[in-house]
Amino acid sequence: MKDYKSVADAVAEEIRSGRLRAGDRLPPQRDFARQHGIAGSTATRVYRELARRGLTIGEVGRGTFVRAASGAVPPSSPEPADGRVDLELTHPVVPEQAGLLSAGLGRLLRPDALGPALRPVGPDGGPAAREAAADLLMRGGWRPDPARVLFAGSGRQAVSAVVSALARPGARLGVEELTYPAVKAIAARFGITLVPLAVDDAGLIPEAVEEAHEAGPLHAVYVQPVLHNPLSLSMPAERLERLADILARLGIHAIEDAVWSFLRDDLPPLASRAPEWTIVVDSLSKRLSPGLSLGIVVAPASVANRVSVSLRSGGWTPMRFALEAMSQWQADGTVRAVVRAKQREAGVRQGIARRHLGDFVTRSAPCSYYCWWELPPAWRADTFVAAAARHGIGVTPAAAFSAGRHRIPNAVRLGLASPAPDTLSRALATLADLARSAPADLATD
Repeated sequence: MKDYKSVADAVAEEIRSGRLRAGDRLPPQRDFARQHGIAGSTATRVYRELARRGLTIGEVGRGTFVRAASGAVPPSSPEPADGRVDLELTHPVVPEQAGLLSAGLGRLLRPDALGPALRPVGPDGGPAAREAAADLLMRGGWRPDPARVLFAGSGRQAVSAVVSALARPGARLGVEELTYPAVKAIAARFGITLVPLAVDDAGLIPEAVEEAHEAGPLHAVYVQPVLHNPLSLSMPAERLERLADILARLGIHAIEDAVWSFLRDDLPPLASRAPEWTIVVDSLSKRLSPGLSLGIVVAPASVANRVSVSLRSGGWTPMRFALEAMSQWQADGTVRAVVRAKQREAGVRQGIARRHLGDFVTRSAPCSYYCWWELPPAWRADTFVAAAARHGIGVTPAAAFSAGRHRIPNAVRLGLASPAPDTLSRALATLADLARSAPADLATD
């Protein structure tokens, strides 16, 4: 009679050898028992043992999936590591993600469904996709009007299309003084001048918009009200109200980047306060998968046609397959399951960051996937980035986020999403030790 541990050892070997890969779904326990010639109670113990070893993860109502393997990069080595620990990118992926997403694709892979899903589609995406997107974006009691929803090939394309629709070359675009680096590149490509707007602990200061507009007309404002990247700030209700009032009074449209808002789906958007002056931009890359490219725009009627034309002329229209997949995942509950898993995982990773960086000046949020680190006075950000790279760890300096040439903080942003948790822990321990040393201590002959 087979012992449950020997069966678990056999499955573990399949995972280590790659015959079972991250995201693969194990059969139901009854089927597993029949395949291995064991009792149902023994199969239950096997599954518990695999979970205890950290090799699998269970999702209620969906099954048991193989977890992603942990990396083995030794970032604490004083010499460059063989592998690089990426704390620059922020693409959260949870172990059960692939299994959850693959389970919802079965219907789309049937020939009768796949054929239509591969046909071209315009920015409006069709009624079903707009309804699904409105449900997906719903948060804090706000649900967008499906008639106002448009789609792009990616979130970055959506931002490009909206900026292009609102601001011509030479225009002035207000942005938080620390902002998403891609917006800097988009503005440069379109010949648009970025105007840094002051930020405090509650996010963008609404009066800064008014002051900048008086100095020279702003054509639009790009803002991240929820989990601002890189500071993880979320604007409170009173702040949103003040900003909405100023936008309406000055007649300025806001581009609301909501890409990270799924992690705080209790907070309503700026668009709920200023629906006629706010264009919401979102995507699926953070919420579901970095490999699934789909941008979503919620545009008021006054600018919807301009945004649609911009999407078409820029070649930024979506893929129908992505729309169909999004609609299916939203309908069957996959989106909610993946989002809840990523919310939980963010808390785990923030706990790791607090454990290693608690003695330093940092700024983040319990549900964020990044951390802003104000470095000790002995370090300059560029020197620290170079020193971290020598240890095989990539971090992003504050200058990458700065919208102006002045007041660049002596800080770095740490992306917590990419490495496995144990690799992240080792990398942060290395960075903490590095920050406690002096740059001169690292000098070599």
